[in-house]
Amino acid sequence: MKIGIAGGIGSGKSYVCKRLQQRGYEVYDCDSAAKRLLRTSPEIREQLIRLIGTEAYTQDGQLNKAAVSRFLLASSDNQRAINDVVHPAVFRDFEDSGMQWMESAIMYESGIYRLVNRVIVVTAPLEVRIQRVMLRDHLSREKVLEWMARQLPQEEVVKRADFELVNDGQTDIEQQLNKIIEQCNRPF
Repeated sequence: MKIGIAGGIGSGKSYVCKRLQQRGYEVYDCDSAAKRLLRTSPEIREQLIRLIGTEAYTQDGQLNKAAVSRFLLASSDNQRAINDVVHPAVFRDFEDSGMQWMESAIMYESGIYRLVNRVIVVTAPLEVRIQRVMLRDHLSREKVLEWMARQLPQEEVVKRADFELVNDGQTDIEQQLNKIIEQCNRPF
């Protein structure tokens, strides 16, 4: 059984994944994997240089985040082009990892949901999410809302997911995890 953990920015996916790890579950982090692959994969390096130009990487071979961000934010076509390079590499890496649990902020947008049997969406009220991201990333409210607008609305992810885990700071996370894990361990 492969299980995906989804949820928009600020929902608390990482917090829930840490709780799972404390229970002994290893969780594949798609965001960290994408960053690692952008730094280390020769195939991705070659494809990004074709897309962006030699400025995609610095003289010493490091990813030039500023150049990649400029390209990415310039148009939806550019964003799609980078996603078409990075997402398949992350998919392969997850499959090769042998892990059963996976965390992805863009579970449905990327298509990686196809690699799991069940999806848990972590949710939180909008204002809670905004405040979490502002504090964590030292971003303005406007910038947080801009990032949120780039993701599927929370309500849409809830409709598509198999389970919802409410992470509002008040609802018991452990109790919800117990119930979800029990249901995931049942046969289809």
